[in-house]
Amino acid sequence: MNDIFRAFGRALMSQLHPRMLMLTVIPFVLATALWGGLLLWGWEAIMATARGILEASVLTSWIYAALAWLGMQSLHAVVAPLFVIALMVPLVIASMLIFISLFSVPAVVRHLERSYPGLARAKGGSLAGSVLQTLGSTCLFLVLVIVTLPLWLVPLFFALIPPLLWGWLTYRVMTYDALAEHATAEERKTLMKRHRAPLLAIGVAVGLLGSAPTLIWVSSAALIFLFPFVLAGTLWLYVLIFIFSALWFGHFCLRALEQLRAERAAAAAAAPALDVIDLAPSDVRRIEHS
Repeated sequence: MNDIFRAFGRALMSQLHPRMLMLTVIPFVLATALWGGLLLWGWEAIMATARGILEASVLTSWIYAALAWLGMQSLHAVVAPLFVIALMVPLVIASMLIFISLFSVPAVVRHLERSYPGLARAKGGSLAGSVLQTLGSTCLFLVLVIVTLPLWLVPLFFALIPPLLWGWLTYRVMTYDALAEHATAEERKTLMKRHRAPLLAIGVAVGLLGSAPTLIWVSSAALIFLFPFVLAGTLWLYVLIFIFSALWFGHFCLRALEQLRAERAAAAAAAPALDVIDLAPSDVRRIEHS
């Protein structure tokens, strides 16, 4: 637990560095161009499709009945936009992780090297491996999103499921990228197995931070209808949060790699001494004379 908080504090200090703030620019521009353009040209078609899907859903009729029972019939118009937001948010997050993994994380790792100057590079990962890891984890993430999507319309599950899913995705992607340059493939697998719980905890914490922009959207019906405009501002928040997560995972993983190598070096140094201890006294005298 101390390692998690230590890495958090160091990541927070690193995030304030001007170079880290500049790393938010390229992913923000790419994501804004992609999703802003999609919404600008396809908002009406997207909303029409969403209303068609919801009208054929039994779950929607239950939601409408619950709103009527609560005397909140005016919120019927909010259900379709909320459905679109719930569907788009994971897609936005997934694309943001891909952009950050490709364009920002390598620079983050180079920045972190200053804090770990004695850590040798083993180059156990690659850009191709990072892309495959990101795409594979993202595809599984989207499958889980689709399976659990009906629960996203229930307030309690809407607050719990997204952080858990995003936390798992962030943990898978960021851990690989943080260790790709310095750890061997074997070291990376060992660290992911040894520190799975704290790494997943960091991922869930980042997922909770990533829920903050979403809560801005759903906090007001007016903001939901302004979703295409609010999106541009909140995209930058997503980028900032995930750059911070790369720093957090980076500090945690590189320190854990240092500790792993130190343990193995100590064990290797102790092994010859243990072999001597296991020898018979006559063998030890023979070695000394030779």
